[in-house]
Amino acid sequence: MTGDRSAFLRLASGLAEMSRLMGEEDYEATARRFAAHLVQEVPGCDLAFIAVGRDDGAEVVASTGGPLDDTGLVDRDGPVAEVLRHREPRRLEDTREDRRWPLFASRLALHGYRSCLVLPVPTERSPGAAVALLSRAPHRFDDHAYDLVLLVTLHTGIVLDNVEVLHHSRRMVEHLTTALGTRHTIGLAQGLLMRHFTHGADTSFALLRRASQHANRKLRDVAADLVDAHERDEFHQALLRHRIAPAPL
Repeated sequence: MTGDRSAFLRLASGLAEMSRLMGEEDYEATARRFAAHLVQEVPGCDLAFIAVGRDDGAEVVASTGGPLDDTGLVDRDGPVAEVLRHREPRRLEDTREDRRWPLFASRLALHGYRSCLVLPVPTERSPGAAVALLSRAPHRFDDHAYDLVLLVTLHTGIVLDNVEVLHHSRRMVEHLTTALGTRHTIGLAQGLLMRHFTHGADTSFALLRRASQHANRKLRDVAADLVDAHERDEFHQALLRHRIAPAPL
């Protein structure tokens, strides 16, 4: 019992440290780190991988190695696909004797793996995920191992969700920054046209939009070209290039 408790404390401490280090990692790098941690901490685990559900099936996004074919691991009729569909654990006590998933079991047995444990990763924002542990020994994943893996999968789900939220937030900030920069550039170009032609803001914007349509270029690109040309004292040439002329009175 003391050994079990120390193992849990060690694992919990390691998970906390991993979470602290994952702020700058992407989804797949985070998954790889957790898979490696499973092999390190779960007794008898020789290989671990994490699979996520996709619209057209499933995909292994992280693995600690091995010659196994990823496509066979997430076959629609295998335990990984079932875990992704039903969010329930699956366990193979001995791949040489299990008859529920013959193709999956035979593939593992061919490479020397005798037992397997697959658990759902509880996620809310990320794609559905499952973690699988393989051992070269039969009947390897007992209740103690199950509890250890359950702790990791719970933590994995939280961190993967946080990574997803973090990167979504960063993408939103990047898009907002781009939008603000675009609006600023268009505003500068409008101001240049207003001053050059003594037009109002609406008329100057209409000139930009017409130039964009004629050149089949984005309005922000035409605006940026005008601003750059002004900085190079080539504004008149840019007006000619974009066929921008004073609006008729």
